[in-house]
Amino acid sequence: MTRDAPSTTRRDWLAAVAAGGTLATAGCLGGGGGSAGGSTSYGCGDGGETVSEAGQPALGPTDAAVTVQVWEDFSCPHCATWSTEHFPQLREEYLGDGQVRYEHHDFPIPVRDWAWGTASASRAVYEATDGATFFDFVKRVYEQQSDYSLQVVGDAADAAGVDPCTAVEAARGDTYRPVIEADKQTGLDTGVEGTPAVFVNGQAVSGERTFENVAPVIDDAL
Repeated sequence: MTRDAPSTTRRDWLAAVAAGGTLATAGCLGGGGGSAGGSTSYGCGDGGETVSEAGQPALGPTDAAVTVQVWEDFSCPHCATWSTEHFPQLREEYLGDGQVRYEHHDFPIPVRDWAWGTASASRAVYEATDGATFFDFVKRVYEQQSDYSLQVVGDAADAAGVDPCTAVEAARGDTYRPVIEADKQTGLDTGVEGTPAVFVNGQAVSGERTFENVAPVIDDAL
């Protein structure tokens, strides 16, 4: 298969950011700040004990012929676009027959400080339920990214059929921080430089992170 563009280096990214430009392989490199949170209508506590080991949120069997790994930052707008616009099509086209496994990996840059807490909330949802519920929760959070708050986290969990305090308390307490830090390190070791980063059987997908770019790489691997 012919790639759309060569892999973008971190130096290229930083040069583009410094120049105020936008690369074709649009993604997030961070530089933002500011946490969001506050009270909620759920009356949740401050968080439980720190969790050091947890499963990898995923859809599809572990023995699938193709594994798609995506590293995301919950506060990255490009990740929101991937999750709400491109992942649903990939899920419909490829995740129905057991040939493809799709894994979510955390890579808080963070674009905003609350990315860590939201990642913890999503992991708590996954540990309490399953992959389908996890991705339902994730989609709902991304849809409210510009209005992030702990209320949004609780509402997303509630709408996904999960106790809101499961997510809110994990976000407040940064409960899964060690798990997320380890996942991010795996991303760094794999070659992740920005988010979203998409890998198909270990091969980085270059160019725009879109269904149209990722699908041919999956097809070639099947």
